[in-house]
Amino acid sequence: MSVEVLDSATIVSFVEDEEAFNVSIRNRFAHLDSNHDGLLSYAELLKELQSLRVFETHFGIDVKTDPNELAHVYRSMFVQFDHDSNGTVDLEEFKSETKRMMLAMANGMGFLPVQMVLEEDSFLKIAVEHESAKLAA
Repeated sequence: MSVEVLDSATIVSFVEDEEAFNVSIRNRFAHLDSNHDGLLSYAELLKELQSLRVFETHFGIDVKTDPNELAHVYRSMFVQFDHDSNGTVDLEEFKSETKRMMLAMANGMGFLPVQMVLEEDSFLKIAVEHESAKLAA
């Protein structure tokens, strides 16, 4: 993990750079697709959903959550990715929903920079690195 400063423009810029965004999406999808069938099952996508830490609260302290509630939340999140409701997520569904989620975060963040703790391989961390590379060039 690292502490980074980012704003909505950083996220939007990364998502709109189709080449950089698509490479990141393909790499993450390939990493998650453990059986290499070109589709993500619930079990395969669960790792990614858990990394979003939707139940983290005050300064990184996790909340004790009912396991049934947690399972329901993760199943509901999976359904958001599974646009055609066939029980699996293909690359286009993964890309589309990840893009939608990132743009929603950018929209909620506003234009003022915020300091965040980011996982090293998260899409937000990749967005920050993408912005830094553009500024250095």
